[in-house]
Amino acid sequence: MELVSRLSEELKSTIRRRLAEFSHREAGVDDAHRAAVAITVTDTGFGADLPGLPVHAAWQPAAALLLTRRSARLRKHAGQWAFPGGRLDPGETVVETALREMREEVDVDIGVGEVLGRLDDFVTRSGFVMTPIVVWGGERLIATPNPDEVASIHRIPLTEFLREDAPILSHQPTSEHPVLRMPVGSDHIAAPTAALIYQFREVCLLGKETRVAHYEQPEFAWR
Repeated sequence: MELVSRLSEELKSTIRRRLAEFSHREAGVDDAHRAAVAITVTDTGFGADLPGLPVHAAWQPAAALLLTRRSARLRKHAGQWAFPGGRLDPGETVVETALREMREEVDVDIGVGEVLGRLDDFVTRSGFVMTPIVVWGGERLIATPNPDEVASIHRIPLTEFLREDAPILSHQPTSEHPVLRMPVGSDHIAAPTAALIYQFREVCLLGKETRVAHYEQPEFAWR
């Protein structure tokens, strides 16, 4: 727990090593339906901003992931939890897309040298293949939401994703596979974002080769 509670070079090197050892799986789809997201490791800054989360003093920041709530103005998936990300532009690699979306959505410019690796592609019910790119944001990362795309930015401590009640699995009549959710404070995050968080937890924090592509998404995420 100590390793993931602090933002440190040890944590950075551990995540990089575990991703290098992990054999990620790619989904074969048309490039027009490819997207990439940035799973950014940073710190909690001045504290938690969600009910039920522990508050960390500014001089003792904890390691965290940067997530957003999508703007209500968006045509698809408005208000949902997400990592910064989007569709690949023509000629882009998944890494280039993830870093570009960080700049466009939260005004954060991270160099390619801070890319730690990637996790499995995840096929969404809305027709996209998301490639998760894990990047190192470091301490004192300043992020500003683009109001056209992002309603709010949240820094969730990594320890929150190691809770004993995570993940939450439930069933819906439209699928043989369980829906995966990750509890956060008194709220929860649903797949597909929750599936990426869970695989990050398993691979990067616990060193387990865990697959998540089979997990279902709640029906509201299908549209």
